[in-house]
Amino acid sequence: MEPFGVKDCALIALATGVRAQNLRELRDGIQKVPAASLYQHFWGRLLQPRFDEPEFNNDFAAWASHGLHDKSLAERLSVIDPSDFDDLEGLRQELVETIEIRLDESEFVPWARTDNQFHFILSQIVVFDTRRRLKKPNELARRVRNLSAGSIFYHFIDARRRPPHRVDDFSAWLMGWGDTYAELLPQLAAIDPYFASLKELRRILADLFALYFQEKAS
Repeated sequence: MEPFGVKDCALIALATGVRAQNLRELRDGIQKVPAASLYQHFWGRLLQPRFDEPEFNNDFAAWASHGLHDKSLAERLSVIDPSDFDDLEGLRQELVETIEIRLDESEFVPWARTDNQFHFILSQIVVFDTRRRLKKPNELARRVRNLSAGSIFYHFIDARRRPPHRVDDFSAWLMGWGDTYAELLPQLAAIDPYFASLKELRRILADLFALYFQEKAS
């Protein structure tokens, strides 16, 4: 097997030129922006932490709360987990349907103040080779704990969008060792990366690898 090449990454935010002043415009914007914009407004918050509305897990929910002052909609949008969808188009449809239900319930279209528009942005990922290599899977037990947040994002979150496996890079590498680590793969798949910070996610992964390889060695 080839060694596991540890990568790091950063997200560069780019303006789309699409904005929303009210809930209807937010729905229309979601329908037409590139899928990369949805990715940024959900996943980008993990790599680029925000300090406004930390109780909400995506930018749409945060804006519904502090921009439109619609707590009910904010809560509905906040519980949407992008990990539940096979692709970003499925996520887009869920967002649109959630907003349309709220529009049907409302007697008027919620508006934000002029200086509090929602700006759709998209992100471009920039990947760096750290030149670090893991030769054996048991190295994951001690090396993952020291990975940067960008490395965790790239290998455990962004990797799920990439063919052919569409799984995290750790799982893809372990699959190459045949059935040797078959018991570990479902444990990795069971980790939901969305409702934890990258720091928490790194700890969860490190603890899982440490326990698994400790038991395997005993």
